[in-house]
Amino acid sequence: MYSTTTTTTAEAADHGGATPITSIHPDIIQSHILNRLDGQTLAATSCASAQLLSLCADDQLWRKICNSTWPSTTHPTVRDAISAFPSGHRSFYSDSFPAVRCHQSQATHKTRFPDTSELISAVDIYYDDKLVYSKVLKTETLSGWFLCSPLRLDLLDRKETVTTPLKFDGEDGACTSLAAERLRVSWILIDPTKKRAVNVASMKSVEARRHWLTDDIQLRYATVVDGGGGELVQCGVVVSCGGKEGGDLQVREVSMQMEDVEGKTLTGLDSLRILESAMEEQRCKSDSKMEKDIYEMFLRTKVQFRERKLMRERNMDMACIAAGVSVFFAIWVFFLLR
Repeated sequence: MYSTTTTTTAEAADHGGATPITSIHPDIIQSHILNRLDGQTLAATSCASAQLLSLCADDQLWRKICNSTWPSTTHPTVRDAISAFPSGHRSFYSDSFPAVRCHQSQATHKTRFPDTSELISAVDIYYDDKLVYSKVLKTETLSGWFLCSPLRLDLLDRKETVTTPLKFDGEDGACTSLAAERLRVSWILIDPTKKRAVNVASMKSVEARRHWLTDDIQLRYATVVDGGGGELVQCGVVVSCGGKEGGDLQVREVSMQMEDVEGKTLTGLDSLRILESAMEEQRCKSDSKMEKDIYEMFLRTKVQFRERKLMRERNMDMACIAAGVSVFFAIWVFFLLR
């Protein structure tokens, strides 16, 4: 007892009177310090020393963080998939929390046939920080129908709705802006074959508008990723909300699909190749403003693409007209000189 006290006192003296963390029992560090940290802080703490790196690698810590951040990860299907990741829940958090780095690469994606047999969608919907809905979807990806058809994943069953605390108004007023500010969606796609994951939904909605026909509020949570060949692709989660005047705002539809700059929904095969590349991409720290700026850049790219396409079509029409006129005059001259 004497030697331990003496050692601790000496260590405290070397650190200006403060007790160094190396003198604290590892069990106390884990049960009273590390388990109170969020994912970003825990990751930063692990870089402080070799001891903390070892303590922060505990899967139970990361499992608790993942479960609190995304309640859908408590589902047995998701839990089994995460258990196969290289570092369990720590690897899953590293894949799912940071945003995918958006860049335009001239390289095309691999043309080999994807060997992914299924995609697991772990989806959570929040109002402020309160969970209002959570669901896990399994999508089989080997059928010809999936590979050749436009990819669209629907979260809710037909006639299924999710009630939110927000009140619906029939006019384009405060309700739309409040829904855009307070509703949040997380849609994590998991590839259990490659043991990777990616969150395709932005932190906040990047677009909010009223549907011109139904008057429903449509919120878009989108991330922009590399589509290969210098093109960008939008991974968009669209949430449609509506209700009766003065009643609760209800989420009526939640879907995920991928669109290119032409506005065309990509097929399952093309989507798998892009998602595979996105899961392997570097992650970066992001915020809602950055995500919205990138989405608006994508919209500008769509406008520029459409303008270039119209210009090409106009030039082609002019060339066809000129060729037709030339042929007409050639025939006219031919018969005139006979």
